[in-house]
Amino acid sequence: MEFLKSSKRRSLFSELVYILLNVALAITILAVVLTIDSPLPAFGLVVLSKWRVLAVRPRYWFANVQANMVDGIVSVSFVVLLYAAAGVPVVQLALTALYIGWLLFIKPRSKRFFVGLQAGIAVFFGVTALMTLSYDWMSSFVVLAMWLIGYSAARHVLSSYEDAHMSFYSLIWGLVFAELGWVLYHWTFAYTLPGMGNVRLSQAALVTVVLSFLADRAYSSYSHHGTIRSGDIMLPVLLSVSIIFILLLFFNRLAMGTI
Repeated sequence: MEFLKSSKRRSLFSELVYILLNVALAITILAVVLTIDSPLPAFGLVVLSKWRVLAVRPRYWFANVQANMVDGIVSVSFVVLLYAAAGVPVVQLALTALYIGWLLFIKPRSKRFFVGLQAGIAVFFGVTALMTLSYDWMSSFVVLAMWLIGYSAARHVLSSYEDAHMSFYSLIWGLVFAELGWVLYHWTFAYTLPGMGNVRLSQAALVTVVLSFLADRAYSSYSHHGTIRSGDIMLPVLLSVSIIFILLLFFNRLAMGTI
């Protein structure tokens, strides 16, 4: 009984330390952003916070890096958006609260629903941050970054299905994202939101999230039935097509701002 009580105390203490460290990380990054103009120290903190990825034998490094790419994309995007929200402390505090929520409540979950949610968040924030930064980049860099986001998100979702062709399917989805990146780089719209400073809602982020959701529903149907059943994807297809149609037909005509 004493052993069980001791184990329970250690477990609660470890949980408390885990919570405090993650909250401290988010607040420290915010403090760095508020006090230092260069984003490099903030990116350095993100890299240092992932030290456990390399705290294994070198032969496992590549696998660990791949497994943690979604978390890395979200963390880097958080830094980018914090700098984009410079001068609007309310938005920066809100982003920090969202990042704490990611670290404590979303990232640790392993159920398939949360795995899909994690990938969707990485796509949305990753593409938003990329389009915020890349207005004067070479298109090849944007294409490469989009491939990385698509590949990482697909691999993250497929890992929950334990598919033998996970790497192949992930590469294909990365290629789809790369092609979308090239098109969206030349067709970039962003919607200005009141009180958000330079943080804008990227049309590219909305389109890629919608397409990723559709691909997830199609693969889920295929995984369960050995084929993609029309009944399983009819509503996702209608929803996805409707959202993209509305964005392209109506919102592109509004002078809401471009990146």
